[in-house]
Amino acid sequence: MSDNRRVRVRFAPSPTGPLHIGGVRTALYNYLFAKKHGGDLLLRIEDTDSTRFVPGAEEYIIESFKWLGVKFDEGVGVGGENGPYRQSERRDIYRKYVDILLNNGNAYIAFDTPEELEKLRNDIPNFQYDAKTRSMGKNSLTMSEDEVKAKIAAGEKYVVRAKIQPDEDITVHDMVRGDVTINSNILDDKVLYKSADDLPTYHLANIVDDHLMGITHVIRGEEWLPSAPLHILLYRYFGWEDTMPRFAHLPLLLKPVGNGKLSKRDGDKLGFPVFPLLWNDPKSGETSSGYRESGYMPEAVVNFLALLGWNPGLDRDLFTVDELAELFSLDHVSKSGARFDYEKAKWFNHEYITKKSDEELADMYAPLLKSKGYEPAREVLVKIVSMVKTRISFVADLWQETNFFFEAPTEYDEKSLKKHWKEESPKLMADMIEILNGIDDFKSQTIEPIIMDWIAKNEYKTGVVMNSFRTSIIGAARGPHMFDIIEILGKEETIKRTKVAIEKIK
Repeated sequence: MSDNRRVRVRFAPSPTGPLHIGGVRTALYNYLFAKKHGGDLLLRIEDTDSTRFVPGAEEYIIESFKWLGVKFDEGVGVGGENGPYRQSERRDIYRKYVDILLNNGNAYIAFDTPEELEKLRNDIPNFQYDAKTRSMGKNSLTMSEDEVKAKIAAGEKYVVRAKIQPDEDITVHDMVRGDVTINSNILDDKVLYKSADDLPTYHLANIVDDHLMGITHVIRGEEWLPSAPLHILLYRYFGWEDTMPRFAHLPLLLKPVGNGKLSKRDGDKLGFPVFPLLWNDPKSGETSSGYRESGYMPEAVVNFLALLGWNPGLDRDLFTVDELAELFSLDHVSKSGARFDYEKAKWFNHEYITKKSDEELADMYAPLLKSKGYEPAREVLVKIVSMVKTRISFVADLWQETNFFFEAPTEYDEKSLKKHWKEESPKLMADMIEILNGIDDFKSQTIEPIIMDWIAKNEYKTGVVMNSFRTSIIGAARGPHMFDIIEILGKEETIKRTKVAIEKIK
């Protein structure tokens, strides 16, 4: 490939279901690579396999990247001069290239039925359709030209297969793994086109589109590495060696525990999403959780995924997208699989939550409160959020941390009572009520010195008094600064809760 071409990369998912988080990472690495080099990122939908098409999947893919902030320069949903960008809309383009391969002898027509192929597999151990076995099949290499034409004219279904030459070493110059050499004897004559639906398979469509769209680098998951030798051969068959993209095969995302590739089952078992957005399967009716609906910040997901299999070489974890792009290099992508640490994902979300302003968090929390029937003044909610934001990992956690501002306790935590509610607690709380009654300016900075002075003068144990008070107001010995809490609750509600606690706690 000429090194002076403008960098152009693509993400090319199939609309066969929800976008797996591993696919999101692949798209993200393409995005960072394009930004780093001032290039273009394309979104191409590879929908040539009509049998696996799932309604809504394409829309889901587009919505996922909008949420994550991964922007495409060209492609489905964006447009561009290299369209159409759905492979099902490009069938007229592909026919020309099928004919080129047939005419130059690098492909052939095969009429074998599924039943005939199955018989060959049963009769021959480790059967594959290749230079050694193609003579056993019904194809244009074993039939006369007239026979082939007659079968096509009669409407017989056929496929076009790549004609792989035996015993040839093919080297993939991989930007992550270095040189990987594979002998052509392990390759089969892959199907490139099916007459049944007049569409190419992934292998042919992929190469033609990458060439016509000027793709300079193919950055994809390591599961596609076995396809690379065939793709290199196809570039040669077409005479496109000078425009062949450079390959980079990314490591797998591995299970959090055990061995193997991260799967939806792992997420279901351990309680974390493996899809960016919630997905309702139109076929099974099954619903799968998503990072957005689970309360993750898109910036946190991007930061977390970027560091799964790539190391910027710095002693920190938090990066903006622009910083990630500036630092990104395929040289620092790991060759081995990356263990999916979902607890680390929570940590990232916590860090990004704390970076949000109190006002932003309050606005994010308001809909949840409204659903529970509470609509506090915004300035009050901002104060409440500011007290607890460092304690949470998700916006939904705010309810657990702040529910006592909106609902008086009806029960009291047993452990808190056992540890902090002493024999003298009822009298102390009754005396506390008298003092609170006498305070007109019910602000935290006014209340605190008065109460602390009373505790000191009477030589009470601060822990006993304040934890008894905290349990009375909240229902447990938890929560932020006590005097900030009662300022928001107000004098009347504070005294009311304290009286109820004296009566109920025996």
